Amino acid sequence: MELKEVVQILEQLAPLSLAESWDNVGLLVEPSTPRPINTILLTNDLTDTVMEEAETLCCDLIISYHPPLFRPIKRLVQRDWKQRLAIRAVEARMAIFSPHTSWDSMRGGVNDWLIGGLGSGHVTVLSQALCGGPPTQRLEFTVKSDEELNTVMEELKACYSAAALQSENSGIHVSFTCSDLALPHFVQTLLGHTVLSQSLTITKLEKHPLPGHGQGRMSILDQPVTVATAVEKMKTHLSLNHLRLALGVGQTLDSLVYTVAVCAGSGASVLNVLQKMTTLDLGEMSHHEVLDAVAKGTTVILSDHSNSERGFLSVFRERLALRLPEAVSVLVSQADRDPLQVV
Repeated sequence: MELKEVVQILEQLAPLSLAESWDNVGLLVEPSTPRPINTILLTNDLTDTVMEEAETLCCDLIISYHPPLFRPIKRLVQRDWKQRLAIRAVEARMAIFSPHTSWDSMRGGVNDWLIGGLGSGHVTVLSQALCGGPPTQRLEFTVKSDEELNTVMEELKACYSAAALQSENSGIHVSFTCSDLALPHFVQTLLGHTVLSQSLTITKLEKHPLPGHGQGRMSILDQPVTVATAVEKMKTHLSLNHLRLALGVGQTLDSLVYTVAVCAGSGASVLNVLQKMTTLDLGEMSHHEVLDAVAKGTTVILSDHSNSERGFLSVFRERLALRLPEAVSVLVSQADRDPLQVV
């Protein structure tokens, strides 16, 4: 199977347009010589030990949830560990793809998987994702005759789109959309027609929300559980022996959890919009963020950053394998683990 075919399937499962604007997602390393994709390795982080595993398995594609190349680079040298990994991938003719926040945002993605660990409930998105594409503007104006309309449209023909015409008693009403980049050209052209420019209006169009997609999740549980039970449920869900717990003011291990909010990884900024919550469940928070939550009476459960994400790899492996030929092996890294351990 060709790399471009696999990438197309990956982007169908989780459109890159769902990723945050600051993120670096998609195909990050592409071999110069095309090679068939026979073995794919899924990992949360691409580290030296994971790269050694990929080389041993003769992988053709590494899907690294966190992008190993994030900030702009000016050179490829051995002293930087991330650049060193990119060089090894190029030399081994391995491709690297990173989905990161597109997996967080998508319906049925990392955050839906994470909140499912506490049981069923009414789940809503905390930070709503919007449809992709560049910002657009709607321009409307009125012309007096078909002849004037034809003249204007001929001038705009090279760049106008989705023009809609509607006849009125006073003339012909014209409405069409354009991108922000094309707007200056449109306006300059239209203002060249004195009569037309008097009726010109410009409206900035908002992007439509994508139901079920976005960052963070909140759930009103169908069956409330105690804090102690919530902790045990999340240990099982995340396959961890230990979690960090900060009881909210007035809360005990026997307090009931009715409403829970989650955000995989470092998601405190997403959860800041919330008022009173029973429990927050996420990878990591700063010391002062935990203090703020606890003071509001909110109990905080922390698993450390990548532990809140890694379990989704097995879920995604099943989804991806169903879309690929049986000859393509999709593996989850056995060397990948959170760098922090309880000792």
